[in-house]
Amino acid sequence: MKKIFALIFFIHSIFAFSQVKWMTIEEALNAQKTQPKKIIIDFYADWCGPCKIMDKKTYGNPTIFESLNANYYPVKFNAEDKKTIEIFGRKFSNDNTSHKKGRNSLHEFTQFMNVNAVPSTVFLDEKGNPITMLQGELSAKELEPYLDFISNDLYKKVKTKQDWEDYQKKFKSKIKD
Repeated sequence: MKKIFALIFFIHSIFAFSQVKWMTIEEALNAQKTQPKKIIIDFYADWCGPCKIMDKKTYGNPTIFESLNANYYPVKFNAEDKKTIEIFGRKFSNDNTSHKKGRNSLHEFTQFMNVNAVPSTVFLDEKGNPITMLQGELSAKELEPYLDFISNDLYKKVKTKQDWEDYQKKFKSKIKD
């Protein structure tokens, strides 16, 4: 019995300390007012298999969640959410939803951010302005260079495809294969 309890405690402690500290978009934008940081938004849907894989494997990777928690305000946003939010001086809602299982219409905020597929990852600067969007499922190894590239403002210096390729060659991943 003690071994079972110890195992449960060990597993719980791993998950309790090794997670992305997700926020709502409203919380992230408010936090930026006192401590400016970039925002990363994970647009997902409840039915999305690749979104669930990213939750587990990508965002569950220690290198990724440590970088996100240290350098960004990480936001998780359900692309089909039904609740109304008020940000950027306007209200965004999703009035065209049904209570069926499966896909619903996209939330107005999802559309405002030009997201039309999930999973999508959107980066915002310290003032809430868009930097870039990555569409599709990303592995930890694929996402990692972007986290460093954007958090260190290198995206402001890279102007050509060749510059980006040079950066990728020089980038040293912390993620083991």
